[in-house]
Amino acid sequence: MKTHFCIPVSQQRPDALGGRYTLYSVYLDGFLFCKVRYSQLHRWNEQLRRVFGNGLPPFPPKFYLAMTPSMANERRDQLEQYLQNVTMDPNVLRSNVFTDFLKLVQLDAFSIPTKKASLDIFLPDGRSVRVEILTSDTAERVLEVVSHKIGLCPELLGYFGLFLIRFRKEGKLSVMKKLADFELPYVSLLSSEAEDCKVGLRKWYMDPALDSMLMDCRAAVNLIYMQFLELAREVRHYGCMQLDPCVCDYPEPGCAAVISIGNHQISCRITLPDAQTRDITFQMSRVRCWQVTFLGTLLDMDGPQRTLSQDLELRFQYSEGGRWQWFVVYTQQAFLLSSCLKKMVSEKMAKLAAENPEMQIEVPEPGKSKKYNIQQSQKNYSSFLPRMNKIKTAEVDCVWGTTKEEGL
Repeated sequence: MKTHFCIPVSQQRPDALGGRYTLYSVYLDGFLFCKVRYSQLHRWNEQLRRVFGNGLPPFPPKFYLAMTPSMANERRDQLEQYLQNVTMDPNVLRSNVFTDFLKLVQLDAFSIPTKKASLDIFLPDGRSVRVEILTSDTAERVLEVVSHKIGLCPELLGYFGLFLIRFRKEGKLSVMKKLADFELPYVSLLSSEAEDCKVGLRKWYMDPALDSMLMDCRAAVNLIYMQFLELAREVRHYGCMQLDPCVCDYPEPGCAAVISIGNHQISCRITLPDAQTRDITFQMSRVRCWQVTFLGTLLDMDGPQRTLSQDLELRFQYSEGGRWQWFVVYTQQAFLLSSCLKKMVSEKMAKLAAENPEMQIEVPEPGKSKKYNIQQSQKNYSSFLPRMNKIKTAEVDCVWGTTKEEGL
């Protein structure tokens, strides 16, 4: 699956020899992740190729003459695509050469040295657990530390994750983003400009049936509120993640909506202009593809550029009445919504693979039909478009479990 990396802006900076270089601001899920030079990424790519060979995506070539504005924009787009594509290989994601470089550039971007630090991790019931870490510890490592402290079984770590959360008025909690395994929670927390932002430990699966996998671990049961599990399973939106109120274009533009996502569907309670409400459910089996798009600009072009304008949309293509239609949701949590969609797809594919490891599925493509092993079909079904001039309609025919990012 592609990671929501983007490089919406670059800056010219003077170097020590009197020349100038380009500094690229790399964002992950709408938050500034790091700032890097082309030469840094070039050396990193060479290190990765020494380990993984030529199976990596192409890296933008060097220019030995001064770049024109169009060449600079092209390089920025190419670097963005490289970062998105290189993270699709799980072997690369787990490698030291991958994580060591990203740890370094995250720390450098915010001038944070590697040192011992304390970090409060908030649990679902509002309590916090203080852990002693290094500022350079990744989310994967911090998750191991806090899980050990609360007694969570190591084999269950894959069912939980660390999130950036925000406590709003009246004690309401809003999930801002899922921290990637290679992110540094200490750095992400300090670099976030959102008020009352915390790091929280939450379950990270969308299929309620997976609850049964956690019953033998007391700490896991406590995290998901065992006393409410049996009753909650009868509740309509149990197992779903509810997003903050947002706006959608269905059944007409400007309708207010509350979205709950999980259990292989997107549930929307839509408020019409005449104040009537309508409940609509979109089944994931009929979602072809989706994309996230930035509609706004940077909040401060000359400032630290720590966050982007939260003018985001997620549009998904859905089969209704025998034809494909685009539905658009305008929400600050578009990245989180996209991550939930990807999680539901991956859980569905994992369940199908477990039921029939030799199962093959059809992957429709323009003008031909191609079979893939089910494990190979788990990638390429979402897209992220950081600039409006990139929007175009999907041209690839694809269905449940085989939807693709290319062509969006």
